[in-house]
Amino acid sequence: MTMSPSAPPPIKTIAILGAGAMGGAYAAMLNSAEAFETMFVARGPRAERLRRDGLIVNGLDLRLPVVGPEDGASPADLIIVALKHHHLEAALPDLAPLVGGHATIISIMNGLASEAIIGNIYGKDKLLLAISVGIDAVRKGNRMTYSNPGKVLFGESLNTEISPRVRQVQEAFNQAGIPHETPEDMIRALWWKFMINVGMNQASAAMRAPYGVFQKSDEARSLMRALMEEVIALARASTVNLTTKDIDDWLDILQRLSPAGKTSMLQDVEAGRPTEVDVFAGKVVALGRELGISTPVNHALLNIIRVLEQA
Repeated sequence: MTMSPSAPPPIKTIAILGAGAMGGAYAAMLNSAEAFETMFVARGPRAERLRRDGLIVNGLDLRLPVVGPEDGASPADLIIVALKHHHLEAALPDLAPLVGGHATIISIMNGLASEAIIGNIYGKDKLLLAISVGIDAVRKGNRMTYSNPGKVLFGESLNTEISPRVRQVQEAFNQAGIPHETPEDMIRALWWKFMINVGMNQASAAMRAPYGVFQKSDEARSLMRALMEEVIALARASTVNLTTKDIDDWLDILQRLSPAGKTSMLQDVEAGRPTEVDVFAGKVVALGRELGISTPVNHALLNIIRVLEQA
């Protein structure tokens, strides 16, 4: 096939920064395609554990190469960042050898800040905006399970026409069987995912409740909805078109998740790890002050989850 001069070459090498529940799940999906050279990016004790123990994803042994800044790795075609927010800045320098001329970076991290942080170091021209929704991956040690792969939404900020870079990643995800979509307005999609994180993750962590509780309990959904409605108010003030219908769209997805599945924040609370409350409720409260919008429910959850972290 003859490619136009502006079209990037097909994706062959994929580097994943972050081997938690989501990073491990997507690594397994990409590796199963046998069309790519897929690797983890890590250093120090994390790299040693990955090399020694690998990952077990849905019962299958996953052993991928692990590269660090000292290993002389060649540039990758696609870099997927799947970290918790508090690990991002310390880990980003590890990507330096992998960010070459054709590299595309997508972040499937939670919150609204990761793209700006990554772009400030490696250039906004390397980035596509992305979110992952509906995946119910759970991690215990080096074992990960998921029953629903969810969907990756990604693209340029606006996608009235599909750019060559977006098409390149679409083709790779098609090969790997990863469900995906390119919305016309990715800024709106980022805010929609932020709304889900703020409502679903925080309510589940505060109540120690897996998805099944929210599928059955009106009271659990009421707390989740109240948290989300504060995000909708902030979005409207920021000229982002979120509405209460977006909550209903999430409820349709929620009903299809494994009842035993747990949000990443609930998993963090149960494991005694730091949570991402500062990029969820903390961000909502800060934006509320900046925009003059009251956010009492998120303010309460910010305090509650910080207490859970200390405990």
